[in-house]
Amino acid sequence: MNESPRDPRQVVEILSEALPYIQRYSGKTVVVKYGGNAMTEDKLIDSFARDMVLMKEVGINPVVVHGGGPQIGQLLARLNIESRFVNGMRVTDAETMDVVEMVLGGLVNKSIVTQINQCGGKAIGLTGKDNAQILARQLKVEQHNPALTEPEIIDIGHVGEVEHISTDLIEMLAERDFIPVIAPIGVDRQGRSYNINADLVAGKVAEALKAEKLMLLTNVAGLQDAEGNVMTGLSTEQVDALIADGTIYGGMLPKIRCALEAVKGGVGSAVIVDGRVVHSTLLEIFTDAGVGTQITDHRD
Repeated sequence: MNESPRDPRQVVEILSEALPYIQRYSGKTVVVKYGGNAMTEDKLIDSFARDMVLMKEVGINPVVVHGGGPQIGQLLARLNIESRFVNGMRVTDAETMDVVEMVLGGLVNKSIVTQINQCGGKAIGLTGKDNAQILARQLKVEQHNPALTEPEIIDIGHVGEVEHISTDLIEMLAERDFIPVIAPIGVDRQGRSYNINADLVAGKVAEALKAEKLMLLTNVAGLQDAEGNVMTGLSTEQVDALIADGTIYGGMLPKIRCALEAVKGGVGSAVIVDGRVVHSTLLEIFTDAGVGTQITDHRD
């Protein structure tokens, strides 16, 4: 079935609406955390790749940080390696870490790079181990046990947190018109590898690059109030209050805290983007309405 032709006037209106945003973000860095449905549905994979290429073509410097939890789980299952979780984090022994590196640094990373390149971009795949750009340390997990006076420290293996981000390689690639695509694998001072939450890595990369915007793709329309309405624009103070009163809770908390920390650390704004929407990153950055919840350090 053929699509009806677009009204040329509508196309011109869309381009005109995008102009001030293109001017505002030209020459600026935008860090995008890519994962969830946007990474597993064909039409969303294609639209994401095209979005990154278009952003680069109009003078914006996109930096992609990706996840890959489902893909890791699938390969572990095929290899008959049990997946265990503590507080939502995958217990990662040496054998599991080998799989994580194969999936994130190989399969997933190169798939994203290939898709962007097929759309006319120049993508380069990296992990945090390249040039030791993500210096990591082991994440210590505390679990409260009523039988103990102090929290119990749980060792979940090669799961890390960011100690430092080196931006030299990322900035060099961006200056040469490449789109860096980063797998969230860090390395410590002894050369040990660590699996790090992709949201956390994206936030820290955005801080280190002094990015204009951090975009976190997720599987919801945005932050919602008690009535279920999406809150489109929030200050850091408002987000702190929503966490304190329990409006923001559960699985959304780590993502919001990551966004909040990035903005407080100097990133221009952070936005929770509905990654289930085709061309969601372009809609968020180039239109008045957007498709998510933006967090800034001031009231709009």
